[in-house]
Amino acid sequence: MELATFAPNDSSLKANQLAQRAVAALKREAEFTPKPGLVDGRGNGAHEDMDLELLMKSADSLYSTFLEIAQVSHQHPINQELREKIAMIGRQGEAKMLTATNGVNTHKGAIWIIGLLVSVIASNGNRENPMVSLSLAGELASYPDRYQPMKKIISNGEKVSAEYGVMGALMEAQQGFPHMKKGLAYALRHKNADRLDEIEKLTVFLLVVSVVEDTCILHRGTWQDLIKIQDLAKQALQAPLPNLPFIQLDTYCRKHRLSPGGSADLFAAILFLVEGT
Repeated sequence: MELATFAPNDSSLKANQLAQRAVAALKREAEFTPKPGLVDGRGNGAHEDMDLELLMKSADSLYSTFLEIAQVSHQHPINQELREKIAMIGRQGEAKMLTATNGVNTHKGAIWIIGLLVSVIASNGNRENPMVSLSLAGELASYPDRYQPMKKIISNGEKVSAEYGVMGALMEAQQGFPHMKKGLAYALRHKNADRLDEIEKLTVFLLVVSVVEDTCILHRGTWQDLIKIQDLAKQALQAPLPNLPFIQLDTYCRKHRLSPGGSADLFAAILFLVEGT
């Protein structure tokens, strides 16, 4: 994989470009259609509290968060100090997001995932190798955050992870995002001029859905629902898209009000890594 190298005096420009890329990836994920159970160009999917307009507003509100993460991370060693710096920025960014969305959690998971990736790319002098970035993000996520506030309320994802013994967002990151790798590898092979076509994007999305133990699905549904959704995604990948298994997957998510939100965050992260602004 060829490494792109940028001069140190380009740091401000590159921080801005990384932030723009992050916001663009969130918007492309939101707009991409069709996505079973998720907000897309057809409507709200399984969600009653968000729509495409709200997701776009949320993405815009996070520009300053990703910019600050890139700025503080520039050529900073990957260590506990950096982990704690970007964690503080991420918490402030989450507050900005919730203000912009009137309390709706639109992109909490994406702040965590893409924030880590922005940080390690900036830390590495803006030299990019997407697979290496996943490993470095895992290293960064594994450092403890001594300043994390004591939680009064356990998140839905944490409850589900404990109940089912599945990999939540923290463990996914600490292990270098293993459930992104197959989708990312496919995207890197197929992108043309830093872009994926619509069928390629759908394939990447399904590759993620087929393997992720999505806590958003488990929160709304059951273990059997998760297995059904994963199985339909795997079947859909066996023939040219869109096809009958994909239609069945779309119908199943809508009928049972199930949303693969964790998969959507990982899909957005892949778009961030493989597509430009």
